[in-house]
Amino acid sequence: MAEFNFIDLGLKDYKECWDFQEELFANIIKKKCSEAKPVSQNYFLLTEHPHVYTLGKNGNEKNLLTNIDFLRKIEASYYKINRGGDITYHGPGQIVGYPVIDLEFYKIGVREYIEKMEDAIISTIAEYGLKGTKKKGAAGVWLDAENEMQARKICAIGVRVSRFVTMHGFALNINTNMRYFNYINPCGFTTHRVTSIQQELKKEISIDEAKALIKENFNRMY
Repeated sequence: MAEFNFIDLGLKDYKECWDFQEELFANIIKKKCSEAKPVSQNYFLLTEHPHVYTLGKNGNEKNLLTNIDFLRKIEASYYKINRGGDITYHGPGQIVGYPVIDLEFYKIGVREYIEKMEDAIISTIAEYGLKGTKKKGAAGVWLDAENEMQARKICAIGVRVSRFVTMHGFALNINTNMRYFNYINPCGFTTHRVTSIQQELKKEISIDEAKALIKENFNRMY
C-alpha cells in the first residue's frame, strides 16, 4: 500500500496552486533524469479553489457559454491550461486533488493510473451510499452512467503526463454551488448533468471527513 505525501492547501487561488504543481512537477522530472531511476518522493495536493473555470489544451472555447465580463460579475476567473479534457469548474465546496507523482515508481501506466483514480473516488462516494461508476469514453465518475437520461457526473478528471510524471487530477463535487456549471458545457457535454454529494443526499457534507476518506482510498489503491 502506498503512503502518499499529502499536502492540504485549504482554499487556494488556482494560479498559485498551478504554479506550485509546476514547480513540484519540474523538480521530479529533473531528479528522475539526473538519477536515471524512478522518484520515490511524490506529492498529492488537496485543495479547494475560489470560483474558476479551466479549459484543457484540446478543449473547445465554445463550451464556455458566457463572456469574461460576466465571469467578473460572478467573481470567477478563467484559465487555459495544459491538462487533457475540456472545460470544467472549480469552486468552494469541491475537493480538488492534484497527484504529482512518478508513475514508474508505482509501476503503472497512464490508463491504469486514471482507472485507479476513478476507483478511489468510487470507493469514497460509496461511504455516503452513492454508487459511482465509470462511463465508456468519458473519464471521471458518474451516477447512473448506463442510463443516458439519468446519467450525471460527480467527479471530473483531467491530467497531464510527461516522462510518466503526472500533474492536475480530479475534482469531486461535495457541497459545490452547482449554479456555476450553468455557464459551461461541463467537460464538453451538452446533454449530461453534473451533481454533488450534497445534492444527492440533500444535506451538507463535512469537507474534512471527505478529505480523510479520499486519502484512505488513494493510499489503498496504489
